[in-house]
Parts: sequence; C-alpha cells; structure tokens
Amino acid sequence: MILVPVKNLANAKQRLAAVMEQAARTEFAHAMLEDVLQALAESAADQVSLVSADPFALELANHHRFAVIPDDSNLSETAAIEMATRLCESRGIHSTLVIPADIPLIEAEDIRAIYERAPEKGTVLVPAADQRGTNAALRRPAALFPLRFGNGSFVPHLLAAIATHATCVVLSLPRIALDIDTPEDLQQLVNAGSEKRSQRLTRKLGFSAAVAVDA
Repeated sequence: MILVPVKNLANAKQRLAAVMEQAARTEFAHAMLEDVLQALAESAADQVSLVSADPFALELANHHRFAVIPDDSNLSETAAIEMATRLCESRGIHSTLVIPADIPLIEAEDIRAIYERAPEKGTVLVPAADQRGTNAALRRPAALFPLRFGNGSFVPHLLAAIATHATCVVLSLPRIALDIDTPEDLQQLVNAGSEKRSQRLTRKLGFSAAVAVDA
C-alpha cells in the first residue's frame, strides 16, 4: 500500500510565506499534490491511499479512484502515518510505502525503482537532497519499525531500519529528493527541466529560472 499523508492544505507551506501569500501557497500545494498523485497513478505499482481529511485531497483521491484513510485529527504527518500503518497491519497488508505530497518532480519510474529494489523483508529509504529528511520510506512488513517525520528524520529512520536486522536499501532518486519547503527549494523547482503543474504555476506566479552566467 502506498500511503500519501496530506494535512489541511488551507494553511500549507508556511515557510514560503516570505515569497507567497497564503492563497498562492494553497494553490501551489494543490498543484504539487496533483503532480504526485499523477505519478502514482501512472506507476500502477501498488494500491494508493490518501491519509487525509482535506477536501481538495479527497476530491483528487476520488478522481484517481484511490482509497482514503480519514485523518480527522490533522495533527502531523507522523501521527497520520502511525494511524494508517496500524490500519494496514490490521487488514493484513504486507508493505507500506510512504510518499509525501510535496515532491512534485516524482515520476512513475521512481516509484517502480523503489519496488524493484525492495527486499522481501526490510526497508527502502530515499533521503532528501540535504540527507536530513526522508522523502520515501518502504517497509516490509508494513509496521517493521515506526516512522517519525521531520527535518532530521533520515538518520533515525536508517538506524531504526538497521536495528530490525532486515535488509535496508538507501536509494538515491534525485526527483524524489527535492521536497519544496523553502524559497531556495522553489528556485530549484523552477530550474528543473520539466513541465509539471507546480512548475507552470510557479512561473505564472512570477518566479523565473536562474540564468547561468559564464565566469
């Protein structure tokens, strides 16, 4: 099962407040979620469930015919995934792959790469570009160890995975590695050579690609 936690998007991306008004940040979060879910739909790698109570997320889930695990508490990504993992375990689901909603460059082939490298028992971790965060985490079995998300989650996840004495694969996937939290991340998104919804919106909002200058 692929789990996509989505908190209430009405207050999304506060760290971009210096460069975007809240309405634009919410629209941008919507576009990123659309990009992520489109890639998941195209991958057909596993069943997908959105862990959310956000109206826009639920509308997109219905559009793609994805399942929904209601997250009425809207506390945190960690709490949402802990709840969803317990539900998956109770239903006999063998594995969980957590994909965040703010990695808009993701492609279907990235999802397939994770499953291709996944051990029969163990973990696949995809770190963020700064090697601090965790931008994808697959566990077999589904509740092999708890996930705790945040800016410094990668090393704790790695240590927890190793402590299970099952195989742990650390996979470098540049498109997944870029999560959008800061204005610097936003500039990297604009500069990336793709035409995702989130990129088109970012350009429409007035952000331009940096021009390389020869020394």
